[in-house]
Amino acid sequence: MKNELLILAPLPDFLMNPLLAANTCHDYFHASNKAALLAQVGAKVRGIVMAGGSVAPVALLEQLPKLEIISVFGVGYDGVPVDWCKAHNIHVTNTPDVLTEDVADTASALVLMTSRRLIAANRFLHEGAWLQGAFPLAHALHGKLAGIVGLGRIGKAIALRLGAHGMRVAYHGRTKQAVNWKYFESLIELAKAVDFLVVACPGGAATKHLINAEVLAALGTKGTLINIARGSVVDEGALIAALQNGTIRGAGLDVFADEPRVPEALMQCENAVLLPHLGSGTHETRAAMARLVVENLAAHFSGAALLTPVC
Repeated sequence: MKNELLILAPLPDFLMNPLLAANTCHDYFHASNKAALLAQVGAKVRGIVMAGGSVAPVALLEQLPKLEIISVFGVGYDGVPVDWCKAHNIHVTNTPDVLTEDVADTASALVLMTSRRLIAANRFLHEGAWLQGAFPLAHALHGKLAGIVGLGRIGKAIALRLGAHGMRVAYHGRTKQAVNWKYFESLIELAKAVDFLVVACPGGAATKHLINAEVLAALGTKGTLINIARGSVVDEGALIAALQNGTIRGAGLDVFADEPRVPEALMQCENAVLLPHLGSGTHETRAAMARLVVENLAAHFSGAALLTPVC
C-alpha cells in the first residue's frame, strides 16, 4: 500500500516523479474543487509536501485526521503552524544546509549589482548609450560596512563572501555569538552604522515588518537594503516610499510580500534590483533539496530517524 500525500504547491518534475513512484499524491494546489478532494481523500492522507513559501493552515490540517508528517521543499517553514503540529504529534521537516551557498551567492550578487549599478550599466550598453559617453560612476565595496540581520547558516555564509570583497561586517540577532564580527543589540543602531543592511533572518509572525520605516530612516541615504530572507520581514509599503523619496540609496530584493505579484510602484523604482526569488535556483541545489524531501518521507514511513527535522 502506498502512502497518501497531499501536495500543497506546484513542484518540479524531479521532485514529483520520485514522490509519485513511492506514494499516492493528491494535487490540492491545482484542484478546482478543494473541498471535494478533501472529502474524498482527507481521511487517508498521512503526509503533506509543500514549498517554503506556501501555507498549511490549521483549518486544513484539522481535516486530515491521519496526518503524520509535513515535508517542506525549502529551508523556510513559516507557513507551517509548528506549535500546532507539535501539540498534535505531527513531524515537520525542511531542507536546510543544501541551499546555503546558493542563497549566499545571490545576496552577494545583489550587493554587487546595487553598489556598482550593474543592471543599469548592462541596459546602458544594450541601449547604445555608451556611444554618447561613459556610464556614471558607482560605489565601491571595499571598506564599506555590511550589517547582517540574522546570523544563521546563510547569514554567516553571506558575511564570509562580503568579507572577501574587503567589506567590514557587523550583525544583529537575538543573541550575541562567538564570532569575530561586531554585534549590535539594537537593529536601529545597526542600521544607522552600516552601508548595506542584509536581511537573512527567518520569516513568520516574530519578524513580520521587522524592517519598517524607522529602520529604513536609520539606514539613510548612504544605505542599501538587501533581502534574501522572506518578503514578510520588510514593510513593502515603507520600502517603496523610502526608495521613491530617496530616504535610502537603493535596494536589492529576491523576495516579496505577495509572490509572484510585485507592486508596480516597486518595479518602477530605478534604484531597486529585483529578482524572482531565485536564491536557491540552481539545478544542483534544487535536486539536493528534492532528495531531502523524498528521503525524509521515506525515513518517517519506514520508522527511521528523520534527516532534517524541525519537530
